[in-house]
Parts: sequence; C-alpha cells; structure tokens
Amino acid sequence: MPTRFIGWLAAVLATLITVALVVGELADTGQRRWWAARPLTTDTVGGLLVLLITVLVVNQLLNRRQTRQRGHAVAAQAAIMVTQATRSAQAVSSALDGSGDRDAATDGFRTYMMMLLMGAPVLIDDPTARRFLEQAQYLGALMARALTVMDKSPDGAAAQGKRLGDAVRQLQNAAEPFLQLLNPAVRDSIENIAQTAEE
Repeated sequence: MPTRFIGWLAAVLATLITVALVVGELADTGQRRWWAARPLTTDTVGGLLVLLITVLVVNQLLNRRQTRQRGHAVAAQAAIMVTQATRSAQAVSSALDGSGDRDAATDGFRTYMMMLLMGAPVLIDDPTARRFLEQAQYLGALMARALTVMDKSPDGAAAQGKRLGDAVRQLQNAAEPFLQLLNPAVRDSIENIAQTAEE
C-alpha cells in the first residue's frame, strides 16, 4: 500500500477515534462522569488527539504539494533530456549517412549521456519516470552502438539510423505524460532553447 494512503488512513483513524470518544461521552453518563472526574487525563487525551489529527492532515497536504512540485521538476528534466536526445540522435544519424560530422555526433552523444547521468537520480523514484529513464538509457545504448558500427561497418549505418529514429519516437512517447504537466510557456521556452542551440 502506498505511503500516502497509509498517512490518510492514519488521519481518518485518529478522527474516528476522536468522534467515537465524543459520541461515547455524550451518550453514556458513566463515561461522562469518568472523564469529568479526571480533568488532566481528559485535557491530555483531547489535546493529543487534536494534535495528532492536525499533524497527520497537514503532513498529507504537504506531501501532496511536494509530490506535485517534484512532478514539475521531473517534467522539466524529461523535456530537456528529450530535446538533447533528439539533437544527439540527429547528429549521430547525420554522421551515419555521411552528411554530418563524426566529432559533432560524438560530442552530442557525450552531452546526452552526461545529462542522463545527472537526471537519473531525479527519475528513478516514480514508476512512470523510471520507464522514461529506461527508454532514455536504451537510446543512449543505441547511439553508442551506432557510433561503434560506423567505425567498423559502414554498411550497417542505415539500419542503425532507423533504430535511432524509432528509439527517439519511443522516448518522446514516454515523455508525453511529463510534458503535459508543464504549462505551455515552459514547454515553449525549452523548445526555443533547443532551437537556439541547434542554430
């Protein structure tokens, strides 16, 4: 069971215990006398229950807010990685078919792999982000293989280029849930940065 549900379950349980004690006191004269005869115990139990409910509810609300903010950070990281992946894959594909520079392809690949290494800790926790990370790693492996094949066997370049294109599309599809979290202005900024870098 996810921890966020456990937190809400604890908050609901504390609330139900409080309600049960209040209803019991209102309905049972003996219980009311018992609590009235022990004011320190009554105040302590009442204060602890109110504090417990408050802490549990506030903690859940803060966790929810933190998760939302973390989601936006992951989304921005994914958008930047997709942009770099697309550029790097295009550079490698151009080098494979002979229209591009091998050194530029190697530099693009190296930059992409550095971004992948730096972004991995952010992407590892969430299952959707982990799938994106796995796809990003797969694309990195394909680029490394393509650069190696280019040196050894120029004939396999066309097949490698097609695989790279397919892997980039799969990465873009894996990033789609994250990109929806970003507002249009942020998405446009990331795309503008990518276009400026390409120029």
